[in-house]
Amino acid sequence: MVLHECALKLNMRLVTKAFLVFAVCFVALLMMAVHFTNFQNEHMQKPKSVLVVMPKSRKGGKLPGVAKRPQNLVNVALVAQRLIDRKLKTLNFTTYSNKRHRALVDALLADSKPLENFKGMPWPIAARWVTPREVLPYSAPELGTVMSAMCNAPLMKADVGHRGTQLKLQLLLEGGQYAVFKPKRYERHQVIEGSPYAGADRHNGEIAAFHLSRLLALRRTPIAVGKKLNLKKVILPVATQTLAETFFKEGNKTCFYGRCHYCSPKYAACTEGEEIEGVLILWLPRLYVLKLHRSPWQRTYKKGTLAAWELDPDYCAIVRGSPLYKNGSRLLDLVDAAVFDYLIGNADRHHYETFAEYPGSMVLLLDNGKSFGNPHLDEVTILAPLYQCCTIRNSTFARLKMFTNVLGTSLDRLLSTDPLFPVLTQQHLEALDRRLKAVIAAVHVCIDRHGSSTLASS
Repeated sequence: MVLHECALKLNMRLVTKAFLVFAVCFVALLMMAVHFTNFQNEHMQKPKSVLVVMPKSRKGGKLPGVAKRPQNLVNVALVAQRLIDRKLKTLNFTTYSNKRHRALVDALLADSKPLENFKGMPWPIAARWVTPREVLPYSAPELGTVMSAMCNAPLMKADVGHRGTQLKLQLLLEGGQYAVFKPKRYERHQVIEGSPYAGADRHNGEIAAFHLSRLLALRRTPIAVGKKLNLKKVILPVATQTLAETFFKEGNKTCFYGRCHYCSPKYAACTEGEEIEGVLILWLPRLYVLKLHRSPWQRTYKKGTLAAWELDPDYCAIVRGSPLYKNGSRLLDLVDAAVFDYLIGNADRHHYETFAEYPGSMVLLLDNGKSFGNPHLDEVTILAPLYQCCTIRNSTFARLKMFTNVLGTSLDRLLSTDPLFPVLTQQHLEALDRRLKAVIAAVHVCIDRHGSSTLASS
């Protein structure tokens, strides 16, 4: 009887232990399943559809070798961000510190000052500066004179803007020079929430982008200067009927809404007092006809729908297979543009322009208004051409390193010459330095993989 009770107790203990072991294993398996599901959601996004955005061939059809759907779907940006973050922890940025940037900024500041004894209009000088590879020369001592004339030349005609989706004015200045005026839509400190391309154009972003292009030797941005206009006394008297019909009064304010895709009285621009603040952008010479290209890294602009480049880690191989990017400087220009856009926070370069008559034309850095909207957001997808193709001009990389930890302060010094200074808030200036380090880290990730071939001499 005693033996029977002992055996019964022993069996119950074994059953209890077995149950506990089973329960522990079940919980472990359940946790592993949850972890695996999270891993899939994080690394293997499954969008509703995938759009392959590629430039068309000369015959108008799809490029050869373009797959309808990448075989291995990976969140490319997430992987790139983790590699960049990891590299940031190992880099010693003090090794890049030098004082060479000071002399460079001083020279650019000297160019920004108007010449004292200049007579006449400087428009022919600005037109001669433009070549197929740059909008400004390395040294432009008349730049300050051009910007001063943009601010002070009498207006001969004002019309609605005929290009793009954003509100703007087309102005004719004395001397036959055309320019575009983009009005202020936001206060400097306002943070644009939402998608990285949300909101209307920021006029101060255009000003800052122009001077940043000078700092980084990416002189492919038209001259831009801050300006205040009296709509009632200066614009309305020379306005076309089409423009004048969009003017109205709202209390003591004079407003206009122009003509564009998103233009309406609901989104009108109004004066503050008697004047409206904005940016004036000089037109390029009519000699150069612009050709529009779809960017290989174009977004779908549809929630839940990603483009092929956002999912395919080998996407750059497809781009390099195109005759447009296989040879020449076009791909390197797009990498320069990606670096530039990442620094300013512009995620909206879905198309780009070149000069139609020049096969080796630069990629122009036009329409930079979707910039400096959110200083807290570093949108790594903008850098995709860099971390997917792993190539960058050695000269661009050298210039970036020169401004490590001082890009924000250097840009602010240049912006101090603009009539609308301060142009950027301190948060945006700090964001420039933070993003610059991320770009340098991304280049080092590529160098670790591909060696010195990452740095191109072209």
